[in-house]
Amino acid sequence: MHAKNCHIEEIKNNYQVFFNALFSILDTLDRNDIRGELIKDLERLEHLLVAWSKSPEINSAALDDSLQQVISFICVLRGNVMPWNVLRNDKLLASIKQRFAIQGGSSTFDLPQLQFWINQQNSVIHSHITSWLDSLSTLANAINMVLKFLRQKSEFSPIETDSGFYQDNGEGLMLLRIKLPSEANYFPTVSGNKFRYSIRFMVPCEQSGSKYSNQATKFELAKC
Repeated sequence: MHAKNCHIEEIKNNYQVFFNALFSILDTLDRNDIRGELIKDLERLEHLLVAWSKSPEINSAALDDSLQQVISFICVLRGNVMPWNVLRNDKLLASIKQRFAIQGGSSTFDLPQLQFWINQQNSVIHSHITSWLDSLSTLANAINMVLKFLRQKSEFSPIETDSGFYQDNGEGLMLLRIKLPSEANYFPTVSGNKFRYSIRFMVPCEQSGSKYSNQATKFELAKC
């Protein structure tokens, strides 16, 4: 109970961050291609799991469970009514969403209903937040499953370059994962297309914010 109350107090103190993130997710979901692309990713995963099921070394129980989850996600995403549609019909969210789109318009003195909500009992606020996030759970779980299997396609390999630049063939890749030493004073930027990609490492610069690194660079890369 104490941990839950701490979580609620954090949201109440940082309500702008919470609602901005929630409204950004809803705006993103309004794009027609988002659901279609996720369905395609899930269908690719479904075909992959079916192919793996023919291997005698596979854990059949775990694979069947994952396969059933993928099929369930696809069925939901192909439906006419999405679980997160309830967020668009929520009266509280509808009353404050427009103000959050205005620069500087999300202060509580401009939104008396939000001010009232923030001062409700923690149990009431927790109930609302739980309901809102539950409506996104299918989407979150589907994305997490796609990413989990995608990340498992490749292990990290150590790479060292003479300068802060690295490039390689990108055909067939869907995800690059980059791991740096904790003491590294540089950070990666990635560019490219489906045929080729490049990683250029940058270092902080007081004059320009950042600049290209020309030092020998060590990092780990997983090509998924």
